[in-house]
Amino acid sequence: MDGTPKTPKDYKVVAGTQLCGGRAVSADASKALKVITGASRFEASAEEYTVAQAATALVEAFPDSTVTKDVCRVYTPIGMPDFDLRITWRLADGAPTGAPAPEFTVLKMGEEALAAEDKAYVFFACRSDRLLNSSRVGHIVIGVRHWAVPTEPEGDVEALKDAYATVAHSVSLAMAKELRCEKDGGLPARPVLDPA
Repeated sequence: MDGTPKTPKDYKVVAGTQLCGGRAVSADASKALKVITGASRFEASAEEYTVAQAATALVEAFPDSTVTKDVCRVYTPIGMPDFDLRITWRLADGAPTGAPAPEFTVLKMGEEALAAEDKAYVFFACRSDRLLNSSRVGHIVIGVRHWAVPTEPEGDVEALKDAYATVAHSVSLAMAKELRCEKDGGLPARPVLDPA
């Protein structure tokens, strides 16, 4: 016994574009993950952590859940500095109102997009035949957050904000497509990173 932790048998290291069941992380978002984590390869997501699973859970919860749930988590591989990025979804009661916290830059994507140097959120409205009461619109929030004790960000703050926003946009767009939201929930095909 040498005391080194055993690597699980199903342990795999993958490119960013293969995370969260594939299709969730675009090539741009994969590059953004490298800006955020310093890594270009990641621990493979567990089978249950996919956009498809998250969309199914959202449909089942609609319209009542406002609890934040995981889409998936992104971890750097064994042997690299630990980094835990949490990608979440939740249903909001309506479109966002009021001014965001001063740490956020507001971007023009969906109903609202907010980016900071350690997190980003994209709010979008979804009208879809998958949401049971189709006269209702689902207001969905996708979050991407560095799951750690807050510290001063290392690196270029603007580049980090753009990177978090790019990942949040990519997962939001994948979720909108999976939910068959009308007009992809009003999300642009590519992330818009200029402040609104």
